Amino acid sequence: MAQTAFVTHSDCLKHEMGAHHPERPERLAAIEDQLIASGIGQFLKRYDAPLASDEQLARVHPLEYVQAIRQVAPEQGTVHLDPDTAMNRWSLRAALRAAGAAVLATDLVVSGEAKSAFCCVRPPGHHACRSRPMGFCIFNNVAVAARHALAAHGLERVAIVDFDVHHGNGTEDIFEGDPQVLMASTFQHPFYPYCGTEDPAPNMVNVPLSAGAGSRELREAVREAWVPALDEFKPQLVVISAGFDAHAEDDMAMLRFTDGDYAWVTAQVKAIADRHAKGRIVSCLEGGYALSALGRSAVQHIRVLAELNA
Repeated sequence: MAQTAFVTHSDCLKHEMGAHHPERPERLAAIEDQLIASGIGQFLKRYDAPLASDEQLARVHPLEYVQAIRQVAPEQGTVHLDPDTAMNRWSLRAALRAAGAAVLATDLVVSGEAKSAFCCVRPPGHHACRSRPMGFCIFNNVAVAARHALAAHGLERVAIVDFDVHHGNGTEDIFEGDPQVLMASTFQHPFYPYCGTEDPAPNMVNVPLSAGAGSRELREAVREAWVPALDEFKPQLVVISAGFDAHAEDDMAMLRFTDGDYAWVTAQVKAIADRHAKGRIVSCLEGGYALSALGRSAVQHIRVLAELNA
């Protein structure tokens, strides 16, 4: 049986945005540590992420934007792209690896070499709009994966599922009104980036959750909104924006998800992929800043993807 692919790269550890920034290299180490502690790391097939090409990025971002990011990338020191998002000398390579991981994962899953894939990468991507970096994100990794599946593999329908605590406004900006892509998401609202609820396009299944919402509200959203829309859409590939910052232990936000919620929501998405997409799932790390909760939750997510259910 094809294994679950685990795609990462050491360049993603070298991207740093300054002391005390929550989106820090230790996030990836926390996931790796929990993979070892849980014993499931040995069952994954590891791959090094390649560098995304301009052609792959240009399906999502105007080439002028890609070139502007290349030009502003510093050779030393730190450059701020916005108040939350900065680049050091390694950040460009890290961002290209993160997008490249999404491309490789898509190739592996669509070709059948892997049944599913998890991209353990940073910087994250779902706030990156067509022509604007924001919210710790430079290139939109899940969007690059979805467009690669459509353009390079000839798929006709790709679903993107986003359970990060913040709305994936960049992904919405890129795909709103695109009949080949359906996006289903939950997010805290009102909360950064303060959008996603005003007259969304028909292919956007956005479910805002109030501060304090937890397991019950997540499960209602998935059962009542996501599943019917995804079943009707019949995706040929499911791409996940896997943010773990809605966890109760993550003090960057105010949702109350548990480790088990991440296993549950992954199982629901996996059932949809099994029904319509030959089980094909590409998952990319987004948020999650409480290191212990991040590591545990990511392992719950990967365990279900890899059918290593305890």
